[in-house]
Amino acid sequence: MCRLCFLFGCLLVAMGCVAAFAPVNYNVLSSTNIAVSGGKKTTFNTKTRLNAAALIIQNKGGGHGEIGFQLAKKLSTNDKIDSITILQDDLCDMKSEPFKSYASLPDDVTVVYAKLGDESVDAKIMQRWLGGDDVKFQYIYDNYSKGPEGSSKSLLDCVSNWGDCKLYTYVSSAGIYQATDKTEFPMGEDTTPIKKSAGQAKMDNYVSIECNLPLVSFRPQYIYGEKSNKYDYIDWYFDRLTRNLPLPIPSPGTQTVSLTNSQDVASLLAAPLDNEEAAVKQRFFNCGTDKLVTYDEVAFLCAEVAGIPKKEVKIVHYSGDALGKGNFPFRLTDFYVAPDMAKEKLGYLGATNDLKDDLKWYYEEYNKTRREKKNIDLVKDREIIIGSKIDANVYDQYINN
Repeated sequence: MCRLCFLFGCLLVAMGCVAAFAPVNYNVLSSTNIAVSGGKKTTFNTKTRLNAAALIIQNKGGGHGEIGFQLAKKLSTNDKIDSITILQDDLCDMKSEPFKSYASLPDDVTVVYAKLGDESVDAKIMQRWLGGDDVKFQYIYDNYSKGPEGSSKSLLDCVSNWGDCKLYTYVSSAGIYQATDKTEFPMGEDTTPIKKSAGQAKMDNYVSIECNLPLVSFRPQYIYGEKSNKYDYIDWYFDRLTRNLPLPIPSPGTQTVSLTNSQDVASLLAAPLDNEEAAVKQRFFNCGTDKLVTYDEVAFLCAEVAGIPKKEVKIVHYSGDALGKGNFPFRLTDFYVAPDMAKEKLGYLGATNDLKDDLKWYYEEYNKTRREKKNIDLVKDREIIIGSKIDANVYDQYINN
C-alpha cells in the first residue's frame, strides 16, 4: 500500500495533476509497467505489434453491450491481427456482464475506460486515450457511435490522420429499415428503404463520404448471449410461462424473428477480414442468424426447456392494430433480417449457435439470477387480455389496484 501511494505521489508531481480526461486503462497482459489513474490500477501494453492492430469502441451496455467482448475473443484468433484494444465507455456497470468478465479476455486484449459521452472530447484527447501520438490502428470496430458528433467525430479525426485504415466496421442497426407493404422478407440491404434521418445513416455517410474511409456497415437485430446485459426479448416469454400467465402475442403469431447469439454476431463482424475488397464494395450487411423462428415457436421452445407441456402454453393472439404492442418485445408485423448477403459476398457459413440449444443455459441462468428478483409490469398484458374478451383475474395477485 505504501509503495502504491508513493508511486501515486510521484506521478502527481511528474504530471502536475491528473488529467481531467485521463482514462483508466486495464490491460489483462502481465506487465511491470504499472501506474495509477483516478485511484485505480493502470497497466500498459508492452507487446510489440508485428501485423495489424484492431480497435473496438464499445458502448456502455444494452442490446449491443456484449458485442465488444465476443468480438475481441474472435479477433484474437485471426492471423491478421496481433493486438486488440477495447475503448470502453466508462458509464458501463463493471459489476455486470460482460464488463466484469473483461479480465478473462485473451492476453492480446487491452481495455481502456474513457468518458466517451463527453461532448468536449477532441482528437488530441482521443489520441491520448489510445496511448499517445505514435499509436494507430488499422482495423476499427465502432460499436458506440450513433452519429458523427462528440467523441465519435474525434475518433474519426484520429483515424483519418493515421492514414492506414484498412477497414472501418460500423455496428449500425436493422432498426434503420423502413419496411413498407411491398417489402419482401428478409429485408434486403439494397432493396429495403432506410430512415435517412437516423443517426446511423448519418454515420454511414460521414465515414464513407466525408472521411473517405473503407466503411463496412452491419445491421444487427435482436441479440442474446451468455454475457449479455439485456434479456428483454426471451425473458418476456419465461416471465409469463413460469407464472402460468397468458402470453399475449400479436396475431397471427407466425411473424418471423431473428434472435442471434452474440458469438454469431461477432463472427459476422469479423467476416470482412477474409475478403476486405468485397466487403468494402458491398458496404452494407445484415447481421443476424439464418436460423429463424416465429413468435409462437419461441413460446413453445421456451416452454419445452422449462418443462411445460405444449398444451399448457396459454398463447393469446390479439389484434395489434386495435390493442397496441403492450410490452411484447418484437414488432407487430414481420420485421427481420438474414445473413444472405454476407454468405454470398464474404463466404460466411452461417450461425453456429441454435436458439433451441441455447435456451438450456439461458433458462438455467434465468432461474438463478432473474426469475424471482424482478418486478414484472403486467398492466399492459391485463389490458390486452381484457380487450380480447378473456377473463383477467389471473393478474390480481401481481397487480395492485
